[in-house]
Amino acid sequence: MKRHNYKNLKIWSLGMEIVDDVFKATESFPNEEKFGLVSQINRCSVSIPSNIAEGSSRTDRSFSHFIDISLGSSFELETQLK
Repeated sequence: MKRHNYKNLKIWSLGMEIVDDVFKATESFPNEEKFGLVSQINRCSVSIPSNIAEGSSRTDRSFSHFIDISLGSSFELETQLK
């Protein structure tokens, strides 16, 4: 069974860039959102590359499932940032 090295995957690198951008953006959010919206936005952004990394240690079929979960997190993030 072939394993993916997630650190060599462009999609993982892009996910990490999203995390950096999101954390920088949420620094300027109001303090009253720190444990609400900011927390949720930060967690779903981290979920994107995290699921890619976790899935890379699985079978190709499972990896595909983790990519789908990552895509769902990206949609969630997009919704929260609108």
